[in-house]
Amino acid sequence: MPFDNYDLQINGNIPSQYSVRTRPIALRHLQSSSPTINLFKQFNSLSPIQMPTSSYFTILSNSCLALLFQAFFISIAASSDHHTPENHIRTRADAPFKVALFADLHFGENAWTDWGPKQDVNSIKVMSSVLDTETPDFVVYLGDVVTANNIPIANASLYWDQALSPTRSRGTPWASVFGNHDDAPFEWPMEWFAASGIPQLVCPVPNSSYSGEECSFRGTSRLELMKNEMDNNVLSLSKSGPQDLWPGISNYVLQVLSKEKPHTPLVYLYFLDSGGGTYPEVISTAQADWFKRISEEINPDSGVPELIFWHIPSKAYKKVAPKFRIHKPCVGSINKEKVAAQEAEMGIMKILVKRPSVKAVFVGHNHGLDWCCPYGQLWLCFARHTGYGGYGNWARGSRILEINERPFSISSWIRMEDGSVHSEVILS
Repeated sequence: MPFDNYDLQINGNIPSQYSVRTRPIALRHLQSSSPTINLFKQFNSLSPIQMPTSSYFTILSNSCLALLFQAFFISIAASSDHHTPENHIRTRADAPFKVALFADLHFGENAWTDWGPKQDVNSIKVMSSVLDTETPDFVVYLGDVVTANNIPIANASLYWDQALSPTRSRGTPWASVFGNHDDAPFEWPMEWFAASGIPQLVCPVPNSSYSGEECSFRGTSRLELMKNEMDNNVLSLSKSGPQDLWPGISNYVLQVLSKEKPHTPLVYLYFLDSGGGTYPEVISTAQADWFKRISEEINPDSGVPELIFWHIPSKAYKKVAPKFRIHKPCVGSINKEKVAAQEAEMGIMKILVKRPSVKAVFVGHNHGLDWCCPYGQLWLCFARHTGYGGYGNWARGSRILEINERPFSISSWIRMEDGSVHSEVILS
């Protein structure tokens, strides 16, 4: 949809200086049964001809009062959203900050078969096991949350919402970034054109957050997916990102703040859209320039460590990939395929390697790779295939990051579905 229309749909009547995160909360306040707000609605619904002249100014003054109440409610919403501040996460006192990466869940895969929904159930079990064992402070959905090219439904957010449910039900905040399958066009299976025809389609049952949907093949854009996530989940810290970086969505930065030093960032988390699906698999020059500008503004002396998250590995991953078995200095357990890198390198890696504050880049995409290898002063890491959707029969799991403040360190390991741990590595 056009950018102006999209902005209007998000903002509604709430001033733009309030965050997208607080707007849904403010709207819920404004939709209360307050007599003043109801009077304001009645005033808006009347024309001057319908209004008695003697009461016109009284109603007008009440409407002004309603506007004051509107501003008051918005300020409450902005200050009460303490679960997920717009641009930062706070650590717990005297505890390391722990992040779980959920990569390549592929919800909605083969949605018209019995096999597909079963894989989604299995993926929820993997996430639940990791969440209950590790109890992370934060979760990153590292792309390919859904397999849009297999989803015969107009609103793929129904599947996206299912993928978020284990994290949300435990009250854990999260952020997401897009992968190449998340908005991929629907691919018509060839067998549907055989004598058996199109099978009876099974669409997910919508929860209370979304209205019912008929089966459809139009797909759901990145903008719609992100808007639905932000509007319906108070624990989501995801963002659409700057408009001038579109068609890339999910380009943003979050800061982790120390509980003991509330105004001092412990680490910056950057999220970038590596493309694919409806446009090329690439991090653009504009995205690279945006990262360079923002990082130099908020972290000019590179004094605060930075971690980077996107879905498709850059070409630099090919340069450090183990040839056969994983050997030092690389750390990992599976090296079962070649790196499927982005289509082009537009400058992001040159910028990253020049910043001493960048400690590691984390990607998904390759289900048969889970290693970390050094690349100059930083680490290039794969997550672990978490979902039962997607190709490959390797055991499922999640890469875990742990950030300690005193002394500062970043360590990582892989937690498997069965509870086992392997591939421990110190990243900083």
